[in-house]
Amino acid sequence: MAQIFVVHPENPQSRLLQQAGDLLAQGGLVAVPTDSSYAVVARLDDKDAAERLRRLRGLDERHHLTLLCRDLAEISHFAKVDNPQYRLLKLATPGPWTFILEATKEVPRRVSHPSRKTIGIRVPDHRVALALIDAAGSPLLSTTLIPRDETLPLNDAQEIVARYQHDLAAIVDGGSCPFEPTTVIDLTAEAPQVVRVGRGDPAELGLS
Repeated sequence: MAQIFVVHPENPQSRLLQQAGDLLAQGGLVAVPTDSSYAVVARLDDKDAAERLRRLRGLDERHHLTLLCRDLAEISHFAKVDNPQYRLLKLATPGPWTFILEATKEVPRRVSHPSRKTIGIRVPDHRVALALIDAAGSPLLSTTLIPRDETLPLNDAQEIVARYQHDLAAIVDGGSCPFEPTTVIDLTAEAPQVVRVGRGDPAELGLS
């Protein structure tokens, strides 16, 4: 049974998030609100995390998982970023964007795309998500919480409890959040490619 941690969306209680972080350290999967629906997260150094996240969502290994980072400095540790990419990331973060970038050697091969060696990276604009990353002490491997064979993400903690209480170690209830996934932009091509339009408006970044 998942533990439920009800936190304030603007000033989340550090004690509760540390308990959620402890469950991540023990190999658990945790649902957490972000600025674009709820996500399921795990520790990057958990050897089984990628497989369990994909199994929960019904995804294959070609689907990009995403690293939730605290800032641009962390992004550059896990992804190769050139100057034009950095300027775009600086404009877009934090926010409801996921960027596909070439992974550095700090990203385990089991986590990156099997043929492209790329990884999804983002900095969420949500205090609860950022506080959980702080509690964990490192970026978190994540995927949007979209139920298997469905297309819309979940944004209500009580619905997540009803559906996933036996699959997750914890659910951080920070209230409802947006009902859209992130906008995904591939930065590995010669020019940025909008892969999926979600909550982030590509026009804000000068893209279409």
